[in-house]
Amino acid sequence: MTLSNLPPLVTVFGGSGFVGRHVVRALARRGFRIRVAVRRPDLAGFLQPLGNVGQISFVQANLRYRQSVDAAVQGSDHVVNCVGILFEAGRNTFDAVQDFGARAVAEAARSVGASLTHVSAIGADAGSGSIYAQSKAKAEKAVMEIKPDAVILRPSIVFGPEDGFFNKFAQMSRFSPALPLVGGGKTAFQPVYVADVAEAVAKAVEGKVEKGRIYELGGPEVLTFRQCLEIMLKAIDRKRALVTLPFGAASLIGSIASMVPLIAPPLTSDQVTLLKSDNVVSSAAEAEGRTFKAFGIEPTLVEAIIPSYLVRYRPQGQYTRSGKAA
Repeated sequence: MTLSNLPPLVTVFGGSGFVGRHVVRALARRGFRIRVAVRRPDLAGFLQPLGNVGQISFVQANLRYRQSVDAAVQGSDHVVNCVGILFEAGRNTFDAVQDFGARAVAEAARSVGASLTHVSAIGADAGSGSIYAQSKAKAEKAVMEIKPDAVILRPSIVFGPEDGFFNKFAQMSRFSPALPLVGGGKTAFQPVYVADVAEAVAKAVEGKVEKGRIYELGGPEVLTFRQCLEIMLKAIDRKRALVTLPFGAASLIGSIASMVPLIAPPLTSDQVTLLKSDNVVSSAAEAEGRTFKAFGIEPTLVEAIIPSYLVRYRPQGQYTRSGKAA
């Protein structure tokens, strides 16, 4: 095979992360050549079996260092940015990773003439009280200024085998007799399956949706925080009290937890601020068809998936309620 007829090369920043690994799988199935750009390539080898021999390669890149970003996109036909953080740690601040980093990726993609798909989040808002949401909005603005033909995807809360939401509360339920309902558990989410998000990314790479638009990706159901925990508890066959934790108290706990070094905080005050607003697809996106409908994807129900990966949190694991050895 000559260089002229090689499959297109897609560079995926954050390809070893929660969303990124599913994006790599979806792209590999379509036959793309994939370059996974991550801070620690030595820890990303688990992605190799997702493709054929030589289909997936790795390169070291850190969004805080522009030179590494430029080097990672050389020869690329398309660039996907899946990098995102939920809390700040050391030099990995929201501005450094989600604003400066996104800008660097967009400029690098433009410099080599590659098309761009950027994964953002529902709730991105320059006027938000959340620094996370502000940085996501800044990133979107920068991406559209630099690459007006980019595709931006805003998923709601993402669930799947490696998620940090259902897994977190399921783990907590193993040791705690009660689970906290921040703000009373009234915040609305539209949980979206990670494989559906990855399919949307792959279709964007294939050029199957209109470019230069922001798409909002939500699952088939709008669920409150309380309903999410109730579904999770049912899946793991445990009964736990759901106790209201006022926003003020939650914010204080989050502030204290964030000061503990070397440990990922279970909650931050910035995340509490995010929970004061619903995380669902906007009416504007629905009316304009900037949803999964544009991709021809029928989103997956939460209850159809989470039992498959939360089974380990049941009292007797896979043997709970089985009636016999499995």
